[in-house]
Amino acid sequence: MKFIIGKKLGMTTLFDEAKGALNVTLIACEPNTVTLNRTIGKDGHAAVQVEAKKTARKSVRAEFRIDKAGKMDAEEIAKELGEHPVASEITVSAFQVGDKVHVTGVTKAKGFQGVVKRHGFAGQMTSHGRKHDIRKPGSIGATFPEHVMKGKRMAGRMGGNDFTVLNLSVVHVDEAEGLIAVRGAVPGVAGRIVRIVSAK
Repeated sequence: MKFIIGKKLGMTTLFDEAKGALNVTLIACEPNTVTLNRTIGKDGHAAVQVEAKKTARKSVRAEFRIDKAGKMDAEEIAKELGEHPVASEITVSAFQVGDKVHVTGVTKAKGFQGVVKRHGFAGQMTSHGRKHDIRKPGSIGATFPEHVMKGKRMAGRMGGNDFTVLNLSVVHVDEAEGLIAVRGAVPGVAGRIVRIVSAK
């Protein structure tokens, strides 16, 4: 299993002889340090905790589960933890072009939004007599429950949540600069911390 913490730099275009222009997201990954190994016997789950520098004074930590969905036996978990001992370093060299990865980040926060932007509602008709309620949600339920049902799609805070994009392809790895380029978009704004983990 491969994993690393990085910082989203932004999007650009790379050119491939076979595939042509590829829209990619550049992620800068400083060397990560393994700070803790969690075991099933002691912690109830197997995981590797890593730390990376966010700025000159601050660092960020993330935990990557090893025993996902209970599909690994004790021997496989022990082998995986043995490959990442405490104080060891993880760099972009662990990844190769063609790898499939899942990238998790915090989406852009957009504040309090109405139902048209937040949920894609069509809004009301713009015919005669519809002056101030074009973007209103309309009816929110029947008479019987006499309260709004939990989970009803309504206006509220939008964005600012953890989101994972699955199966992105690694198209470029620069070990000297500590850069990974993945094909497609990654959650969040430039400068935000993201977590990269191999798909398999």
